[in-house]
Amino acid sequence: MEAQATYKKNGYKKPEPDAGLEQYVFGKIQPQAVELEQAVLGALMMDRDALMLVADVLTPAAFYLESHQHIYRAISSLFAESSPVDILTTTERLKRDGTFDAAGGAYYVVELSHRVASAANIEYHSRVVFEKFVARSIIEVCTRSIREAYEETTDVFKLLDTLETGLMKTREGQASGSRKISEITTEVLKQAEAADNAKVSGGIVGIPSGITELDRETGGFRDSNLTIIAGRPGMGKSAMLNTIALNAALAGHPIGIFSLEMSSLELTQRVVSSVSRVNGRKLNSGGILDSEWQKMQTAIEKIETLPIYIDDTPAVNILQIRAKARRWKIMHGIKIILIDYLQLMSSADKSGNREQQVSEISRGLKSLAKELNVPVIALSQLSRAVETRGGSKRPMLSDLRESGAIEQDADNVLFLYRPEYYDILEDENGQNLAGLAEIIVAKNRHGRQCHAMARYTAEYTLFENIEVKDFETPNTPGPTPPTSGGMALNNPFGGVPRIAEEDIPF
Repeated sequence: MEAQATYKKNGYKKPEPDAGLEQYVFGKIQPQAVELEQAVLGALMMDRDALMLVADVLTPAAFYLESHQHIYRAISSLFAESSPVDILTTTERLKRDGTFDAAGGAYYVVELSHRVASAANIEYHSRVVFEKFVARSIIEVCTRSIREAYEETTDVFKLLDTLETGLMKTREGQASGSRKISEITTEVLKQAEAADNAKVSGGIVGIPSGITELDRETGGFRDSNLTIIAGRPGMGKSAMLNTIALNAALAGHPIGIFSLEMSSLELTQRVVSSVSRVNGRKLNSGGILDSEWQKMQTAIEKIETLPIYIDDTPAVNILQIRAKARRWKIMHGIKIILIDYLQLMSSADKSGNREQQVSEISRGLKSLAKELNVPVIALSQLSRAVETRGGSKRPMLSDLRESGAIEQDADNVLFLYRPEYYDILEDENGQNLAGLAEIIVAKNRHGRQCHAMARYTAEYTLFENIEVKDFETPNTPGPTPPTSGGMALNNPFGGVPRIAEEDIPF
């Protein structure tokens, strides 16, 4: 009763039990630092170079007042064009952008310049402004999630994913997804410069696969791109994943692997076999020589230093993968995500058919690549249509199993094809195909469709570069192995003996 009397006495109305959440949350003034925002803007118009100190911290959305957002956007545009930044130029830019009145007019712009004597404290002021922005973003994300959580029809797992996505973007200072194109042009120039430098040094823009011929054609695995590596059973999809993971980790890139088919123990066994050059079959069945034990010990010491993180939870859905990948990104700074394999993932939506579910998964993987700004590589099965065709049985995009959405969502699609698997030991020119694998680049968003040749080393479960000497016999010339570029490639793991059928592990 006393509480009710107090509400009436002070002219407040006590919210009803079922009142909207806004009455509880938005009853307080949101975190803000308007005076410091004014000081920052005044300092930027006083010292043009001051923007370099805060540009990586502040975005227009970080300012509480809309007028300040317009002014900061105008200053940033002038800076990007290498134009002078002062009261007059800022005012003219606001007029040109049509935001002059919304920014407070000429009087307010002039008033801002009187707020500070110098730009000496702009970094500190900017940090406070940004902290207030982060606090507002957290309130916004959490309030929206709380409101939706009260709805009976809300999918709580999708809501959890949305909440985590919002909080992660807030953590990275990217709560606003909209950017003016002028703010992006600098990044375009930087990327073009990096690509040009990469071409001079070998053409690798992204993370290399370790297959030189493939990397030369694709430029490596690029940030925010989804790559699908597909093939029929027995083509070596898991071996390709093993190859990519090893080469990327050896190059110092932290790797996150979601292994839905193999346990983390099995996957690590393959890594040990690849690095130690001990037949993988021996790690399961025994017969390891004393010299091989020493090689394994040396390999394990090296492997233990590699930044590889494995999750072997079976039948995970896209929401769970996204949640775990975000944590890896925050905790370990992962640079690439590998998934083995797509069809073993479950869907958060159980109502649709399998084709719809796979479509949801492929879209989710593409979104994950963009959100974390890392390459995502997923293995995929091909349909049985490959086996029913005559001829070479090279796979095509139409062979992607269960969904055409995979082809649509993927930036790159690679097919693995081993002629030897179909007892095709020579090509039409009589060239020897034993032990060779063709990596078909059927879709390449950044280049042309092409193919690359590699050696499939089954006993060590990896793909390797081709060396001409591996195919030559001192007394008998023999056929030259085919390569797409007509040149011998260096093998990063050294020479490899021919593989007998009984040596093929797993």
